Amino acid sequence: MATTETTTSPSFPQRVTSWPARVKDYFADLQQEMRRVTWPTSKQVRATTGVVIATVFAFAAYFFVVDYFIGKGVNKLYEVLTK
Repeated sequence: MATTETTTSPSFPQRVTSWPARVKDYFADLQQEMRRVTWPTSKQVRATTGVVIATVFAFAAYFFVVDYFIGKGVNKLYEVLTK
């Protein structure tokens, strides 16, 4: 028969007393990670924003056309079936 080994988690007082150290470590790691980030230039941000806006308008136009024709088709089908 296989035996299972159980690990005990730290008790509540141990977790409470270690909380400030864990929070400090978290913020230290966060600060270190943020230093590694390569931030885009304002020119790159403007360019990608332009692409996003153009894409949104293109999709809006596409869905408007599709919705228009599907709506016309459904109305025509409804008229044919209700006569």
